[in-house]
Amino acid sequence: MKTLAIIGGGITGVTTAYALAKRGYAVTLFERNRYAAMETSFANGGQLSASNAEVWTHWSTIVKGLKWMLKSDAPLLVHPAPTWHKLSWFAEFVAAMPHYERNTIETARMAVAARAHLFQWAQEEGIDFDHKREGILHIYRNKKGFAHAGKVSSMLAKGGLPRRAVTPAEMKAIEPTLAGTYYGGYFTESDSTGDIHKFTHGLSLAAQRLGARTLYDQDVTALSSNGQQAIVTVGQGDAQTQHSFDGVVVCAGVASRDFASQLGDRVNIYPVKGYSITVNLADAASQAGAPHVSLLDDETKLVTSRLGETRFRVAGTAEFSGVNRDIRADRIRPLVEWVAQCFPQINTRSVVPWAGLRPMMPNMMPRVGRGKAVNVFYNTGHGHLGWTLSAITADMVADVIASA
Repeated sequence: MKTLAIIGGGITGVTTAYALAKRGYAVTLFERNRYAAMETSFANGGQLSASNAEVWTHWSTIVKGLKWMLKSDAPLLVHPAPTWHKLSWFAEFVAAMPHYERNTIETARMAVAARAHLFQWAQEEGIDFDHKREGILHIYRNKKGFAHAGKVSSMLAKGGLPRRAVTPAEMKAIEPTLAGTYYGGYFTESDSTGDIHKFTHGLSLAAQRLGARTLYDQDVTALSSNGQQAIVTVGQGDAQTQHSFDGVVVCAGVASRDFASQLGDRVNIYPVKGYSITVNLADAASQAGAPHVSLLDDETKLVTSRLGETRFRVAGTAEFSGVNRDIRADRIRPLVEWVAQCFPQINTRSVVPWAGLRPMMPNMMPRVGRGKAVNVFYNTGHGHLGWTLSAITADMVADVIASA
């Protein structure tokens, strides 16, 4: 297999293209936007967070979803209107609950392994992506949340990730700008943050230098395979063009489900919307009052990252409402209010809102490997850990292709 098409120019598509180009494959990447990383990989929370490897397939997720269903600003919001896709996804989500611990450990293991690849690639290619290696501090406001975190820490340790419990006084020493009262925290010194869009763009240029073709403004409308050749159809009607390859790798985010169906596979991805704000730190007081250590607030399910001196990213929430990229004011407002409460010195007059769709599998594990056809492969469905896992899953799918 010499020529390969990569469908999707987000973080998983670009890392896959890069990993395959490094191995000598003739790679062509198709992306419907004008540039790489313009959708879910544009403005996420910025965390490279092995410490956030806990999968969501736990009864507490169901309880919270039911409790918050009619609360428009809830961290987890499930739109009550039923669809067959949503119902089937949640049925499989419940079926995956017995594997909660195993999948959390495996996710942590992959996240730790991914770091070495990603850091090495960035160094080799000279990619500047506002990388901060200051660790991630998980903060807990009550005993119940802190106690659950202790159990999660045991699972993370089995996956090769150490983290330590810290007192409120130690939390203040780790991040002095954090205001408020907390029960305790967990600190993962080995985690880091950065700008996913800058990283993905930089890696796409590196892939081109290795010989990969990157075709933008290419709206792939159909995929097919006869086992020998994979056909990529771009456009419709008279504007339709077809490209033939030895194989195809689907890395298309929430569109992967439809492409998989065309190829005879079932990849039950659901689009789970997340929101972020980027606060422009335009004055000295805001820059001094914004944290450098990344945070994860367990109660509000919000994460933060400091992007250089002049930007502060806050992201989170999960919304089950289908393929809907609308930016809702009632979902953005809690993020701005959280900044005002936890970091009162930050001026929030200049805030840029964003929304993206996380491609989530029901068991919270990415789909990496072969399809039914011998020349069809998948690297998709990474959910809330797309950037964290992308480097290792790119190498995993490259290994599978090499053995095909």
